[in-house]
Amino acid sequence: MPHYMYDICIIGAGIVGLATAHEILRQQPKTRLCILEKENATAKHQTGNNSGVIHSGIYYKPNSLKAKNCISGYQRLIEFCQEEEIEYELCGKIIVATSKEELPTLQTLYERGVHNGLKNIALVEEKRLKEIEPHVNGIRGIIVPQAGIIDYKEVCLKLRKRIEDYGGKIVFNERVNAINESLGSREIISTNKTIQAKLVINCGGLYSDKLAELSGAQLQHKIIPFRGEYYELKKEKEYLVNGLIYPVPNPDFPFLGVHFTKMIKGGVEAGPNAVLAFKREGYRKFDFKYAEFMESIGYIGFRKMAAKYWKEGLYEMYRSWSKQAFVRALQKLIPDISTKDIKAGNAGVRAQACSQEGYLLDDFHIINSPFAINVCNAPSPAATSALAIGHTIANLAFDRL
Repeated sequence: MPHYMYDICIIGAGIVGLATAHEILRQQPKTRLCILEKENATAKHQTGNNSGVIHSGIYYKPNSLKAKNCISGYQRLIEFCQEEEIEYELCGKIIVATSKEELPTLQTLYERGVHNGLKNIALVEEKRLKEIEPHVNGIRGIIVPQAGIIDYKEVCLKLRKRIEDYGGKIVFNERVNAINESLGSREIISTNKTIQAKLVINCGGLYSDKLAELSGAQLQHKIIPFRGEYYELKKEKEYLVNGLIYPVPNPDFPFLGVHFTKMIKGGVEAGPNAVLAFKREGYRKFDFKYAEFMESIGYIGFRKMAAKYWKEGLYEMYRSWSKQAFVRALQKLIPDISTKDIKAGNAGVRAQACSQEGYLLDDFHIINSPFAINVCNAPSPAATSALAIGHTIANLAFDRL
């Protein structure tokens, strides 16, 4: 088997892995760097199957990694798009309270947004909401002008080109099977190659916990895959949505609830829900892998979480199978929607870290282990934040080297 020597080996060519490689090579172009990707192209999983939203940073706890990296990443992303002439639109969004019970959470979100430095966000009443989105149902809301839409697969293609122009190497169809200690560095054994690297950076998304364990990390969490299913508005009903319409999220979950998303290539998505996937890359309802399913449901952290939130979990599963139930959730925001107005759309799978105590990790989570940096929890808003996350990891890498 061929043997290659590098300074840094990154595992995973999603947007976080690419952004990390780009930042390392931008700062130190002479770095010998490669990316190993098990698929045949970039952005095949979380990056390529998300809703394409540019997040503003309003949701995240002040001073958290999500808040810091989303705000910084937002600015870096906009600058990158302008430099590379990538299409994007800052169409803005509204977060809508449909009942008095949601008003305290809405107020908290507004205060977070102000604390996180968002400019020109505003708490507004029903009349102003109707001026922005005439078909929305709400008693109060927040206007977030910074939010926008983009195709993150296009961002990844531009990042790939820059990486290769710097001299970095991206190798596809290479699944990492082992990471061994070797003479003060790491030996990475993949499908067809053996690579020697001074430092491994794990950006493996849905398999980040598995890769972290291969690298020698001792984990207190496991990745639980949650599938998010979307519907699309039929063409004749797209007039119901002008931009992005979000509900007030459930504060107990790191999911934002079903919402309406205008898409950069045209069309409007409605969703997603959040259901346990029976396979880590299970994008369809019937996708099933016995070993991965049993690992998820057998994990003590998952069982503790399920015991606390079994009602919510059952409702999400019911809504997955019942189009009418899904539509009822959408009607809370836009009452004019009916089952005949939507058609089945795409689905994505979120890599969500769950602690042994049964908590879904609410922040980005990066773990250092001998000879490795492991990105162990990077769900939304990781795509918006990717260039900032890449900057953070690059600095950690330079410290290690």
